[in-house]
Amino acid sequence: MNKRRGAWFAAQKMGIASSSAPENRLPESQSSLVGKVIALLNQKGGAGKTTLATHLAGELAMQGQRVTLLDADPQGSALDWAQRRLQSGQERLYGVFGLARDTLHREVPQIALETDYVVIDGPPRVAALARSALLAADLVLIPVQPSAYDVWATQEMIGLIAAARVFRPQLRAAFVINRRVVGTVIGREARQALADQPFPALSAEVSQRIVFADSVAAGRLVSEVAPQCAAAREIAAFAQAVREAWRWGCGWAAAGAPTTG
Repeated sequence: MNKRRGAWFAAQKMGIASSSAPENRLPESQSSLVGKVIALLNQKGGAGKTTLATHLAGELAMQGQRVTLLDADPQGSALDWAQRRLQSGQERLYGVFGLARDTLHREVPQIALETDYVVIDGPPRVAALARSALLAADLVLIPVQPSAYDVWATQEMIGLIAAARVFRPQLRAAFVINRRVVGTVIGREARQALADQPFPALSAEVSQRIVFADSVAAGRLVSEVAPQCAAAREIAAFAQAVREAWRWGCGWAAAGAPTTG
């Protein structure tokens, strides 16, 4: 799949506004029909954003939701995964389109009119794209590996979210502990370290497992490779935690949702 063509096709098919479109606002009568926008962002590379984004989108789609995944990373890893899935003859679960440009916040609202969830796989180290994704999102998920280095590296993302809330005070954010090493206490230590941060950590955690690498190579989801495996259960719990994030109300963004585990 040509990545530039993917972005063009998404714009043509969904009637996306150009970069000169008016302010990102919809008529009041349409606001209740707009899909929820979830952005997975972390300025540090290697946090597992694409794996979480493709699996979250897949889990939501398998629950009967209409889902679109936007690959906003210039590397195009989610597009590569979708291409591998197509080549292997797997069923199409959701649309994957390349949209790695800093007009996301102007274009996403139109896309959200056609779907229940828009999942954005964000870029590392591209501040302009990250800011645009933040302005487009309702909920930002920050994948964090359970290490002190990764926890420290979240400060830049926290600053970007704080700046975005000047324009979108309703923007919600949460950490996702990802790639936790099974059988260690490192995940618990990371959760304790994140307790001092301004956003909550979702109760669901995702571990480092070989089945994730195997599923990506095949253009599949872990629930398709091994439906009863621990990784599939963790992804299901992660998706459920994300869906429950909207139940906490307006105070969730400022005060943080309660966590367990």
